[in-house]
Amino acid sequence: MKWIMRILGLVVLVAVLVVVGVLMLPADKIAQIAGDQLRKVTGRDVTISGDVSMTFWPVLGVTAGGLEVGNASWAKDGAMLSTSNAAIGVDASALLRGEIRITNIEAQSPTIRLESRKDGRASWEFTDATGAAQIETETSPARPAKAVTIQKLKITDATLIYDAEGSDLVSYQGVDLALDWPDANGAADIAAALRPARDKVNIGARIESFGSFLTGTVQPLRAKITAKGGELSLQGRGSLEGAVAGAFALQAGNTATFLAQLGAGAVELPKGLGQSLNVSADLTLTPDRRLALRDLVADLGGNILRGGVDVALNGVPQINAQLNAGALDLRSLTEGGEGGGSSAGPGWPKDRIDASGLAAFNGTIALNANSIDLGALSLGPTRTVLRNDRSRMVFELREVNAYDGKLSGEFVMNNRNGLSVGGKLQALDVQMQPLLTDLADLSRFRGQGSASLSFLGVGQSVDAIMRSLSGEGSLKVGRGAIEGIDLDALLGSFDVEGGTTVFDSLNASYAIKGGVLRNSDLLMLLPNFNAAGAGEINLGAQTLDYTVTPKALRVNGDRGLAVPVRIYGPWADPKIRPDLKAAVDLNFQKEKEAAKAKVEAKVQQKIEKELGVKVEDGQSIEEAVKDGIEDKLKKELLSIFD
Repeated sequence: MKWIMRILGLVVLVAVLVVVGVLMLPADKIAQIAGDQLRKVTGRDVTISGDVSMTFWPVLGVTAGGLEVGNASWAKDGAMLSTSNAAIGVDASALLRGEIRITNIEAQSPTIRLESRKDGRASWEFTDATGAAQIETETSPARPAKAVTIQKLKITDATLIYDAEGSDLVSYQGVDLALDWPDANGAADIAAALRPARDKVNIGARIESFGSFLTGTVQPLRAKITAKGGELSLQGRGSLEGAVAGAFALQAGNTATFLAQLGAGAVELPKGLGQSLNVSADLTLTPDRRLALRDLVADLGGNILRGGVDVALNGVPQINAQLNAGALDLRSLTEGGEGGGSSAGPGWPKDRIDASGLAAFNGTIALNANSIDLGALSLGPTRTVLRNDRSRMVFELREVNAYDGKLSGEFVMNNRNGLSVGGKLQALDVQMQPLLTDLADLSRFRGQGSASLSFLGVGQSVDAIMRSLSGEGSLKVGRGAIEGIDLDALLGSFDVEGGTTVFDSLNASYAIKGGVLRNSDLLMLLPNFNAAGAGEINLGAQTLDYTVTPKALRVNGDRGLAVPVRIYGPWADPKIRPDLKAAVDLNFQKEKEAAKAKVEAKVQQKIEKELGVKVEDGQSIEEAVKDGIEDKLKKELLSIFD
């Protein structure tokens, strides 16, 4: 029993001596050793300054008035981490063995500067600095770092600055960061919170074999970014150099809100083109910031795209994509405002078109779709290529089935110096009634034919663009009909109300200037007569003033009978009236001249008889009467002096 008590007493004595020894270790010495440890595992200069004191709870360690961890030698600005208030925890059991092993680091309101370069260098990639010769330089890379033994890292209210070569400088304030890494050979959990905008963005990640990850080895990982409006997740593999591969998912009930919380600013996305998102893909990201998405499925809020995308993320994204879609609704690209046209009344929408999205990317997107609704046009199975270069987007129609025929050509939107739209389009064997109804709300014209159109318009609304249109085109239609007017009946009764005109062919060309389409050579062939047309259609005001002149070919002594019909007013409900005065001028010109000559002869005889005035050859009746009256006045005046 005595021996047991002696052994216990000896143990207590040793414990007391150890505790006293620990308590007597100078805090600045522990801080110096801890700084050396940090320098060895990071390869960076480490400075601990200010007042240094011991802490015993909740961890054994030191607090320091200042801590600074140097940046890579090639970095442009300042230390990688600098803080005026830091705490460094040490392993008590290792301390009893005479070792200083760092277990945790805490920093309040530090400044963290991270930099990366296009050649793959990153300031957060540490190196082994056990000897001065191993410190990283521009021309002499150092060896990979030894295993780091920091178990916990906690940073609160930090200022985070990220400078990626070729991109804008990113700076965040109020960043919280926590690292939980209990086993140097095991996994690490990372949690971060920052506020690029008003609300908090949370980032969580788990990286397996974190020590190997820090030395550049690819490791399994999973990560999630959550913010107001949506979340983004990734599960796969990655390395500290920026190489990532895995299953990617993005869900955003409100994409604009989600992007705003990530610091993207105010973003306006068209309806059906990303206002909400549900995206999944196999993702690959290379250290030089080249992104590849395969097996992509993207629900853009009603429009679903599938395919593959390659994106270069240095500067303005450069996109190359091959996409397939079912029924694609793109009405929001051509209609003003979120809900389409202006509700102020008839006419074109006056809502401002926001074309700023044309500057969001450059590149080429090939699209195959079962159908495309452009608002003004409805297309069937379509194969197109979209090219965008510095806010100039060209929509090339390679194979488009529409209105029972084919469309080809290109449509251009240019927002480099204000918005303009233009293009060259050809239609082959299309049904004119649905095409003209969609383009101009004209439903009276039926027939199958071909047309060509080149056009250019400028303005920030559909109304402004339509009022500025210029261009030219032609129209060729086979057998068809015009509803609301019977030109055949017109020649017999002059009644143009109701009925339908059936024609065998129609040809015309036109020019557009200032939003007004003018035509002077329309020719329509009918079974018993033909019809010519001339006039104008005001595309901006949605009105027309056009005259069609049908001519019966085998009447009026084989001279034909022509009755002009004027069509005028709003094109949705125009007035149709025969021009009888013009009809008389056209059909009875000889009779009018003969009647006029007969009347003039009778008047001349009457004047000669009553006034004694003779009409000379080449002299009008008015001139003869005037001369006769003057002669009589002269004679009367001279008679006064007789």
